[in-house]
Amino acid sequence: MWYSSIIETVGNTPLVRLQTVNKGQPGTLLAKVEYFNPGHSVKDRIALKMIEDAEKSGKLKPGGTIIEGTSGNTGMGLALVAAVKGYKCVFTTTDKQSMEKVNLLRALGCEVQICPTNVEPDDPRSYYSVARRLSEEIPNSFYPDQYNNLSNRQSHYETTGPEIWEQTEGKVTHFVAGIGTGGTISGAAQYLKEKNPDIVIIGVDSVGSIFKSYFETGNFDKRHIAPYLTEGIGEDIIPANVDFDLIDEIIQCPDREAFVTTRKLARREGLFVGGSCGSAVWGAQQYIKKNPLKEDDVVVILLPDSGTRYVSKFYSDEWMRTNGFLEEEHRPELEEVITLRGMGERELITVDREETLEQAIKLMNRHNISQLPVALGDDIVGSLTENRILSLLMESADARTRKVGSVMDEPFPVVAMDLKIDQISRMLSDGPAAVMVRLDDGRHTIVTRSDLIYALAESRDSSRE
Repeated sequence: MWYSSIIETVGNTPLVRLQTVNKGQPGTLLAKVEYFNPGHSVKDRIALKMIEDAEKSGKLKPGGTIIEGTSGNTGMGLALVAAVKGYKCVFTTTDKQSMEKVNLLRALGCEVQICPTNVEPDDPRSYYSVARRLSEEIPNSFYPDQYNNLSNRQSHYETTGPEIWEQTEGKVTHFVAGIGTGGTISGAAQYLKEKNPDIVIIGVDSVGSIFKSYFETGNFDKRHIAPYLTEGIGEDIIPANVDFDLIDEIIQCPDREAFVTTRKLARREGLFVGGSCGSAVWGAQQYIKKNPLKEDDVVVILLPDSGTRYVSKFYSDEWMRTNGFLEEEHRPELEEVITLRGMGERELITVDREETLEQAIKLMNRHNISQLPVALGDDIVGSLTENRILSLLMESADARTRKVGSVMDEPFPVVAMDLKIDQISRMLSDGPAAVMVRLDDGRHTIVTRSDLIYALAESRDSSRE
């Protein structure tokens, strides 16, 4: 099988289960990975639809020029379709967009004009205004206007929504997407709610954007507008493509959380995606914290684009540090240590005081652990460590036949969940090999030096992410 052109490969992107984002919790989280489109973003869908609709209506004629204001991804989609169909492209963008995006557009033969970000939308210097002006000045040109062109929303009603429904076999219960032009979330939501009105639609916005405030109050209050660095979502205008009636909740994501989450997706899930993808996943996490999922819930999170366009930005430690996103080194709480190691999900392994040392050794080998609490019925009465066992075996060849109760040490100290890990570190530095932690459900687990080392290393890795 082959395709007659690259534009026939747009759509039908995969759903990928997220392995770590909601680990150990009920429900299923699926990522709709849009960088599988030929232009590596969800915007390929709307580019194809807007151009084909313009051709049918006569707004775009052979040999014409496509002029659009874009944060980069729509421009890439339009450029690919234009290359196949023989159109020229002129794009305007803002100075906050990555140079990777600008260079990619120029590599495809497009003219790109860079405009200031922090100006009013109707300012003649804004990328909206410059695009409109150029469309009036350049003969035989077409201005798609992705913000207000309803072909944008329709493309997702016809493709993204149906794909999600079919790929989940109608089991989707929540849909999470960023809000930029509004076409993705509104078009997909319209289709999904027609299939099942109970599907929850969660929009993710950037702090500094107008959407959340407008959604909650119905008022366009400029006091909520402020600069932000996340590309592709959030706006200082209300595009015609946004249908707020289809959205159940909007969550705002700060820049730092967007970028840190994006880096985690690359390192922990193998998903090398853009910053608004991190926003969407972080937004889903915040929603789930307030509204815990049920076992059969299926959450689909749309990841709009590829990380290849942001290598010089939030994938760069230097850029992250310059913008203040790597300043604070996070030190995990004890609860995080236990969650990272999955200790709360496992039963505590103990050895009975009446068993032999040889049986204890076999138990430690079987579970790959270096210490054991010693039990008498339901009570913990002692402890056994690999250091103690080694010492006993060196002293006597018959030591393995001795009962654990005759050679055990004092029980490991029991600590509460709210104890700080620096306190636990001090306890372990010169004292016991481990501590026992009392969990909220009354059970106990073991925390060792290696558990603290692992958690601290992961925490520092996360701050770099």
